[in-house]
Amino acid sequence: MGLRDRIANFIGAKLDIMHQVRGLRVMVDNTRPDIATADVIARLDEALALIQRHQPWRLAHLQRDLDHINVARFPCRGAYFPEYRACMVELTFLNRRDIGPAVVAATIVHEGMHARIHRRSALGAGPSAQDSGVRDKSREERICRRAELEFGQSLPADIGAPVVQRAVESLAMADEEVAPEIDWRVAEQRMADVDRQAN
Repeated sequence: MGLRDRIANFIGAKLDIMHQVRGLRVMVDNTRPDIATADVIARLDEALALIQRHQPWRLAHLQRDLDHINVARFPCRGAYFPEYRACMVELTFLNRRDIGPAVVAATIVHEGMHARIHRRSALGAGPSAQDSGVRDKSREERICRRAELEFGQSLPADIGAPVVQRAVESLAMADEEVAPEIDWRVAEQRMADVDRQAN
């Protein structure tokens, strides 16, 4: 079973590892013995607190658009699983203390915007995959990056600067760079190698 299948199975399962953080259900799949689940939940709370303080309407959107947040080991910082209305935030990314909570919050804002786009499409309030044949990934990525930029600009400059810089750099990329195709087998192998070294 591939990593994406494992995550999908985990997201769809009823688990005892359930938390409530700022009005959002959170499931944690902690496969790393060197990471404390309580630390990861505290870090997620820090990030959501920034969103609540500086863009409270965006937290309300997350609460409405998402069924839950999933914290798990994955080969990217964040992802959105539309079939489960679930935002995934990567376990080791949340655990890193050299990355500020604003950067974590921006990832959640980004994935939350994917959720908002998909929810609005499902309600008939936006373009759907059936209308265009194939979803325009680069256009959607740019919408999500603009949400990150707006979030970063709403923060005090000292903590918002890395968010703004990353968003501006991403928005300047060509379409194929802003929404690159990912070889998940290679990404999963790199992640497995890192995990072996950590244990």
